[in-house]
Amino acid sequence: MAQRAALAGTRVRTWVGGVLAAALGLGAASCSSTGGKRAEDEAAQAGGRPAVSTPRWTVAMVTHSGQGDTFWDIVQKGAEQGAAKDNINFTYAASPEANEQAQLVQNAIDQKVDGIIVSLAKPAAMKGVVEKAIAAGIPVITINSGTKESKEFGALTHIGQDETLAGEAVGEQLNRTGRKKALCILHEQGNVGHEERCAGAKKTFDGTLENLYVEGTDMPSVEQSIDAKLTADPAIDAVVTLGAPFANTAAQAKKRAGSDAEISTFDLNEGVARSLQDGTLAFAVDQQPYLQGYEAVDLLWLYKYNANTLGGGLPVLTGPQIVTRDEAAELEKYARRGTR
Repeated sequence: MAQRAALAGTRVRTWVGGVLAAALGLGAASCSSTGGKRAEDEAAQAGGRPAVSTPRWTVAMVTHSGQGDTFWDIVQKGAEQGAAKDNINFTYAASPEANEQAQLVQNAIDQKVDGIIVSLAKPAAMKGVVEKAIAAGIPVITINSGTKESKEFGALTHIGQDETLAGEAVGEQLNRTGRKKALCILHEQGNVGHEERCAGAKKTFDGTLENLYVEGTDMPSVEQSIDAKLTADPAIDAVVTLGAPFANTAAQAKKRAGSDAEISTFDLNEGVARSLQDGTLAFAVDQQPYLQGYEAVDLLWLYKYNANTLGGGLPVLTGPQIVTRDEAAELEKYARRGTR
């Protein structure tokens, strides 16, 4: 398993280097001759300028979480910068309710957009509307969650991390730090990706791992739940949260409970980078959300422009990358600007 995780990390780093090199090269190309002043103004706001003169296609992104969530803010920023480069009119909408997310996708279909990017946290609720989009001739790329369902639904490709593989990497990291009893905090019931993360960690962890379901929309309740569990069971020596905003909450619960448990998390942001450096957190699992947004837009542009696809029927992996104190200082400057 360790070799498998290491190989995935190597592939991701190699691929990321190619992506960044391509982005820098495109940034030096000439400005769009068709987008006009509006395209240039929007591009400037997004941190770039059109590098192509293709038609101004419209791409809609619809996710199961949205503005105000530090992870999805980074996804959106990547998508906006990719859209600026590709002369794309980019729209974004989100809802944590699966039926509402499906309706937002239907709205994009009704508006006859040129491409749709969608997350599949609750794939059963999204299957019908994704298939409607494809039947209407609208190419779809899935991101973040729904790796297994993406191809079945007919999407061009899926961009994200393999959640099971990411969980396995967590279990192996817990083994390396000598943990014996871990708590995996699930903050969104029904999210298939979250279940896969905890299941993957349980598979490779040599100790025992227990799932704790919490109400992710109520942070005081989350803290109380973790505090109560740590107080009741002092043998718990590791807590893994599944999103950056919950890492600090778990750290606070640990303090209240007087626990010595090691706190780790999925996802990276500026706060997590600082907490890794000061020892509050042991490690983070970065799935590089900027790439999920940027590459989804860019691949839709490539498909519209040149009928290109990527992945060969397999997902395009953006993670996992285990980040510890050693890497955190270097990555903090990128997290500070909102791209890691």
